[in-house]
Amino acid sequence: MGRMAVYAAAASRMVAQRSRAESQRWENPAMQRILLIDDDADLGPPLAAYFARYDYTLVQALRPSLGLLQLGRGGFDAAILDVMLPEMDGFALCRDIRRTSDIPLIMLTARGEVMDRVVGLELGADDYLPKPFEPRELVARLQTVLRRRVPARSATEAALRFDGLAVDPVTRSVLRQGEPVELTSTEFDLLYLLAREPGRVFNRDDILNTLRGTDAELNTRAVDLVVSRLRRKLEPLDAIKTLRNAGYTLALARCAQG
Repeated sequence: MGRMAVYAAAASRMVAQRSRAESQRWENPAMQRILLIDDDADLGPPLAAYFARYDYTLVQALRPSLGLLQLGRGGFDAAILDVMLPEMDGFALCRDIRRTSDIPLIMLTARGEVMDRVVGLELGADDYLPKPFEPRELVARLQTVLRRRVPARSATEAALRFDGLAVDPVTRSVLRQGEPVELTSTEFDLLYLLAREPGRVFNRDDILNTLRGTDAELNTRAVDLVVSRLRRKLEPLDAIKTLRNAGYTLALARCAQG
């Protein structure tokens, strides 16, 4: 088969995959919708076809301004942001999104540099993936951040109540001295981990195994960044204590239930 025939066959398969993805979207409106903000027009269509296999509808915005407009309209379950973008970079975009939304965010870092990923996590991203990436790994990371949004416990489970703090695992909401606190999914999961066993010291490995998996050096730093963000959001409560060379613990008195 000649080279042009191979290309034509590949294009035909892609069109068919896109058609199937669109039909699945309309046949199954419960499919979770993911927004990809990336200026590479060649990335979205094949990725959308791949995502459809896992019951995700992928929508691409080629510019940050369009992505922000679509997010503002609602209806998305997560977003994937490239770092290298026109108009503004992915870090500024992440910061803008976090001002009004706690939607799960995954950042794509072109160079895969440690500092790029650390900055993204510090701004509130839930995960990162260096380019080039395998689509299956992106889906796996997406499944992980979306799974954190689904309560793993019974819908009848009571909120965990402490002196000045309430953590509800069903609604994934937090009240600090009676006022709601906006947390990212990673921040909530860290707080819930600590709140389930107040007084227990969790080391970084405990936290990494629960929240993110392994990527040793970066993820160790990422734990410290998430703890730092969470502490700031819980102020003036002195909620999270650091035990040097040991880990972190929730240092609030538990309130009696009832």
